[in-house]
Amino acid sequence: MATIPDTIIGLDVGAKRVGVAVASLTARLPRPLITLNRGEAFFSMLTDVVNAEGARALVVGFPRGMQGQHTRQTGVIEDFTAELRHHFTLPIQYQDEALTSRHAEAELEARGKPYQRGDIDALAATYILEDFLSEHHDLRLEELAQ
Repeated sequence: MATIPDTIIGLDVGAKRVGVAVASLTARLPRPLITLNRGEAFFSMLTDVVNAEGARALVVGFPRGMQGQHTRQTGVIEDFTAELRHHFTLPIQYQDEALTSRHAEAELEARGKPYQRGDIDALAATYILEDFLSEHHDLRLEELAQ
């Protein structure tokens, strides 16, 4: 009998690119996966990733101002998430993304190896997923749909 994957995908959404990370709810070790360019083929490419990974839920980085208030970018992400809901029937959750891109860039700088902008996005998505899993340490897939 085949087991059902318990994979979730994290997204760091930017104007030009979306960093994608993946984690199992069992292992709880998120890893950067890919960076996708926004454009006509974006949702098709994301669908391919979701299917290839057997993802059962999506976690979207949610930006806020320094005092937790909504910003213009918050509205952009809410619009993007509405599009996601149009393309996917998977549960979609938000996760605060405060400083994840800066943290990712600092980590890549510290490694002392060349990197591209997309590497920052994918690593930031990993931090978003890591934060989500930390805040929901007992989470099961059934609970994501609620």
